[in-house]
Amino acid sequence: MGTLQAMKLLYKPFSIIAGVIGAKLGQSVFKTVWARVDGGEPPKPTLEESSMGRVMAAATLEAAAVSGARAAAARASARTFQYLTGVWPGVHEEDEKD
Repeated sequence: MGTLQAMKLLYKPFSIIAGVIGAKLGQSVFKTVWARVDGGEPPKPTLEESSMGRVMAAATLEAAAVSGARAAAARASARTFQYLTGVWPGVHEEDEKD
């Protein structure tokens, strides 16, 4: 195993932790935004009184918030890893072309 592959393997725990932190942060952002938009708890899809529009709006907002926060956390952890080790843990543009 080469040094580059070993460094990328070393990055895996950072990546997993960043994903968990990002998901938790995204959930927090979603709940805060939903409370401002709707003034209450997000609707449960299986609750009979929940309208389809509210359920879909909540699900869409939740997906966007969680996905955005996870991407931001992943990018920040990759940049931090690169700063600390000098190795970019992700894919390089020339690797993508192959």
